[in-house]
Amino acid sequence: MKNPPAKPSQLITKEFARQLNVNYNNKRASLSAKREQKEDANAIWYSLEELENYIHYIKTNGAKDGYNVDGIRFYFGVYPDDEKHGEKAGLTTLFLVPTGKKAKDSSQIQGFAMMKETSADIQSLDPMNYGNIGRPPSLLY
Repeated sequence: MKNPPAKPSQLITKEFARQLNVNYNNKRASLSAKREQKEDANAIWYSLEELENYIHYIKTNGAKDGYNVDGIRFYFGVYPDDEKHGEKAGLTTLFLVPTGKKAKDSSQIQGFAMMKETSADIQSLDPMNYGNIGRPPSLLY
């Protein structure tokens, strides 16, 4: 590989990731399981193809809407408790929302000056949801 990707600065150790997952299962998922009488999702999976497609979608459509798309915010949610959502009813979900800033002019669409401003959720682009859920105890990190 000529230009290997830079190592991301946000990487965490596998041990810390495992501890975060154990904390979630012990503190959050167990609380909702008691309330809901069923085990909650503790992991959400998206394929690389789905993520790459979503990134392409938000970059392309964000630029058309005059935005410099600079990130994705991950929100936790809970599916409505109705039969329309089947097995996911009442369970935790994770959905993705593009973030960015309105471009002041075309030369700033990818400009560094815009990175200093706070990124907001881009309301004109659709969030992404419906990853595959994992429930304890079958999926533990």
